[in-house]
Amino acid sequence: MTKTLSMLGFLAASLVLFSGTPIAQESKAPRATMVGADNVQYRNMSQTVPITGRLVARQSGVVAARINAPVAELLVEVGDKVFEGQPLVRLVSDRLQHKKSLALGSLQRAEAALQTAQAQLNIVTQELKRLERLRKSAAFNQARYDDKRLETLKASSAMEEAQAAVRTAKADLALAELDIAYSEIKAPYPGTITRRHVDRGDYVSVGQTVLNLINANNLEIEADVPAARIDALNIGTAVNATLSNGTSVALKVRAIIPEENPLTRTRAVRFTPDFNQTDYHLASNQTLTVLIPQGEARDVLSVPKDAILNKKGGTVVYAIKDGQAKLTPVKLGEAIGSYFEVLSGLKDGDQVVTRGNERLRPDQPVQAMGSQS
Repeated sequence: MTKTLSMLGFLAASLVLFSGTPIAQESKAPRATMVGADNVQYRNMSQTVPITGRLVARQSGVVAARINAPVAELLVEVGDKVFEGQPLVRLVSDRLQHKKSLALGSLQRAEAALQTAQAQLNIVTQELKRLERLRKSAAFNQARYDDKRLETLKASSAMEEAQAAVRTAKADLALAELDIAYSEIKAPYPGTITRRHVDRGDYVSVGQTVLNLINANNLEIEADVPAARIDALNIGTAVNATLSNGTSVALKVRAIIPEENPLTRTRAVRFTPDFNQTDYHLASNQTLTVLIPQGEARDVLSVPKDAILNKKGGTVVYAIKDGQAKLTPVKLGEAIGSYFEVLSGLKDGDQVVTRGNERLRPDQPVQAMGSQS
């Protein structure tokens, strides 16, 4: 009993001693949650339809032989990059060199014959002129004059024949030189060798394929666009496309082919890449997705798709007002890319939560990442 009274006295003294100090302190204000945010604003957008397109080389094809000859040497391998005019294949040209020598000899012989014919024509022409000066004299002989006129015509004809022979010999020499030039097959444009069809020692004929060449730095895109979407495209219309690795690139319409596929009701459209093609590892026949506009672009009040939540059968967002997340019902229109059109519930300039909104509660204190508190 004495022990109990002592304990009560100690408690009473403690209460008196600490009567001026509060037993429990007030709790601190809740800390704001960091969230990702974006603004509601007017954006110039158009709804698009994804169409599968393919890269097409504007310069590609076969490199063929222009003469009949055996292959002496192949100067390139598959995968080699070549420049315009670079030698690719050399053909045996010994026979062609001899043909050139024969043509050159024929030309020299024809030129000598032409000089002889020209000299003969000059002689008979001078004699004819001398006889013409004797027309009014007693020494004039009409028969001799007529014979000389015939000789002049014959000499003139011989000279024309010699001139034709010279032209023929020059043409034969030019053809021989051309065949020699064709014995070295060169790249008609810059590109990459994709296939070899011949090897050293093979005999090739005129027109026979020796190599395949493609210019991968001069590509364009072809897409089969539904006829119903053609009206949204014009020459020069800018569109976006996505490569297979997810990279977004810009294109421009170069041509709309005026021919419709009756089975698919599509028309081929050619697009020019509006970017530096050497920055990407592009290849002919590579596929990509072209975003074709459904109509004309327009300014719409838009909200990011990441801000939209579905609660109790309705669409809502968390709008940041006075540092708090306010649950706000919204009415949405069309989906346009990564945004929704806003019909009601938000206004231009409102800030909405786009990341971390799934864990929020109404009126919870929040702070947008990167903003000052």
